[in-house]
Amino acid sequence: MKQHIERVVRQINDHSTIKEIRPVSGGDINEAFYVATENNTYFIKGNQNVPDHFFKAEATGLEAIRKTETVAVPKVYYYDEPTDGEIGMLALEWIEGMESAQSSDLLGEKLARMHQHTSNQYGFGEPTFVGELNQPNGWNESWVEYYRENRLRHQYNLALKNGRLGSQRREKLEKLINQLERFIPASPSASLLHGDLWGGNYLAGAEGEPYLIDPSILYGDPAFEIAFTELFGGFSSSFYAAYEQNSPLRSDYEDVKPVYQLFYLLVHLNLFGESYGPGVDRILKKYIG
Repeated sequence: MKQHIERVVRQINDHSTIKEIRPVSGGDINEAFYVATENNTYFIKGNQNVPDHFFKAEATGLEAIRKTETVAVPKVYYYDEPTDGEIGMLALEWIEGMESAQSSDLLGEKLARMHQHTSNQYGFGEPTFVGELNQPNGWNESWVEYYRENRLRHQYNLALKNGRLGSQRREKLEKLINQLERFIPASPSASLLHGDLWGGNYLAGAEGEPYLIDPSILYGDPAFEIAFTELFGGFSSSFYAAYEQNSPLRSDYEDVKPVYQLFYLLVHLNLFGESYGPGVDRILKKYIG
């Protein structure tokens, strides 16, 4: 991997001496490194077993968030589009800091402002990823149809292929997907969403400023984003209070929250197995019986 890191550093026109390369935590999917040169410090990760658009999708999502001038994201220095088993690489700004008492409030406030950047359609123009799973996208004038076809049905098909759906679970999930217009709003705001916002996908920089990382970008209902933040925890009450102060959630949020969490539970069912099955079943029972 060292030679690939050296190649990336030269690609971004840093020709100074590399002083340190050390492995860091970067998730289960990629090899990740802290890289220090005489001129700069970088977060560089690489993978030989990803599609050619894997790192491009991440870079595109970070750039879309950066352009809103709301929540900070690491600067993208370089990414590969690997082919034929080549090792792909992504080089980002190294972010280092510590959470302050205001970090959660700032994240809630800035995320609310990010959600105020909207489109006239739902979805996104390029495929992305949720974890290592490919996320097909496309633009759709209907939020219900986008969420039905690109989100729930896509995960349903993967779960069926992977043997994750028993007959009862499959029948209930089919019913929910086919009746989805009963359970989610037809025309919510088409807001810019991070798309994979759990506690591990934000970090604190200098003076506690929150940064978002690893997006799975889309335009959709802001409640879809907030619902996922509640699924696995990691966000404080001050985060939600600050968000609500700047962008109040609709009155039907609690009614739609489980349907939005269903997508992420299906993702985890497909990635990690039956330990997430009971969560799927509880939501199906709530809406389908």
